[in-house]
Amino acid sequence: MKLLTHNLLSSHVPGLRPGGGFPLKIELGHPSELPPEPAPDYEGDEEFLRRVHHVLLEVEVLEGALQCPDSGRRFPISKGIPNMLLSEDEP
Repeated sequence: MKLLTHNLLSSHVPGLRPGGGFPLKIELGHPSELPPEPAPDYEGDEEFLRRVHHVLLEVEVLEGALQCPDSGRRFPISKGIPNMLLSEDEP
């Protein structure tokens, strides 16, 4: 799964508030290549912009999980494919 694809996914766990289940938190087994917050003058920082481009468009998440911010439900990522299916017994 390309990291940019993450922006298109949301949780469909029943009972969430309208617009809930977005954005999903990405859980990786390693630290991110980007700082948690961009620098105030990031528009002029070419190295930072190159790293953002690389992470968003070239990095693939092969293993990990996506977590719903409202329900806490975790969706595993295996071999680059997020499993967003709910089991029949889930409310």
